Amino acid sequence: MKFAVPGVIAAVVGAVLGAGVVFGVTAAASDNTRPDIDRSGNADSSLLNQVEYGSR
Repeated sequence: MKFAVPGVIAAVVGAVLGAGVVFGVTAAASDNTRPDIDRSGNADSSLLNQVEYGSR
């Protein structure tokens, strides 16, 4: 029983460190920024900068 306690402690510490590394790498690699919207179009003649032809 004496040999099992250090093994269990090592497994728990390894699992916690592994989970921390996985979450850290995932957070660093995630792209969670919104893209800039192109507002250079003519607001009177376009809808979302895509000109629509004809009448509704």
